[in-house]
Amino acid sequence: MTVAPARLPSLRRTRRRTSIAALVALILLSIVVLIPVYYLLVTTFKTTDEAAANPMGLPTSFDLTVYVDAFVRMEYPRAFLNTFLITAGSVVGVVALGSMAGYALSRKSKSRTASIAFLVLLSGLMFPYQMSILGLYEVVKALGLMNSLLAVILINVAVNLPFATLLFHAFTTTIPRELEEAAGIDGAGVFRTFATIVFPLLRPAVVTVAILNTLSAWNDFMGPLYFLQSRDKQVILQEVYRNIGQFSIDWTSLFPMMVLGVLPLVVFYLILQRQVIGGVAGSVKG
Repeated sequence: MTVAPARLPSLRRTRRRTSIAALVALILLSIVVLIPVYYLLVTTFKTTDEAAANPMGLPTSFDLTVYVDAFVRMEYPRAFLNTFLITAGSVVGVVALGSMAGYALSRKSKSRTASIAFLVLLSGLMFPYQMSILGLYEVVKALGLMNSLLAVILINVAVNLPFATLLFHAFTTTIPRELEEAAGIDGAGVFRTFATIVFPLLRPAVVTVAILNTLSAWNDFMGPLYFLQSRDKQVILQEVYRNIGQFSIDWTSLFPMMVLGVLPLVVFYLILQRQVIGGVAGSVKG
């Protein structure tokens, strides 16, 4: 179908107007999204009275000592290390167990036992783990893991394992069985076939699961709150929570600590931006 030459200028103007309208809409949406970020950053440099009198205005001075004070008060290196260990352990556990479970259940999908096990595992998606927090507390206490980072890691793995297994299960179905059969002919066992053939092909799912679980574990507050009592084991969000009292909130310390808590995630995204976008896009395509 050809377009008459007389209509070409009209089509170009329509497309130009559509592009301009879309650009304006995106700019407005970006402003709306950035307003809370702006408010957070400028408030870190204000006193409590100044923040109440002029919430959206610029501060009278930009004194970085507020961040130094927050860094010291929240014992940031110790809190960061605990948060990092919990996040790294949770991500490694979910990726390792989820990929193996998804692979096994996918390849045994015709088995009645595997189908039932898959449905039971997916039932974990239906209920938030906060509903079973009392039972988890008793289990952790009985195992002697109270006030241990391992307890929070195991809970994070158990909570996020169903969705990870579902994602890996779906991705495994796209991998040709002929590759595994060829590896078996060459003498590779099940674990070697999975490690050298299947797992590298699951990279989009691995990246997606790692991203989602990094955000989930880093921002988890309930788990550390219930199972980590001593301050030397506590995480960044618990240090931020110390500024929230029963009758008042120390806004002057709260906002700088919030920035310090979010900053590692921002750095994580900036460093792995290409992998983050590629992983999410790959998961949608898969």
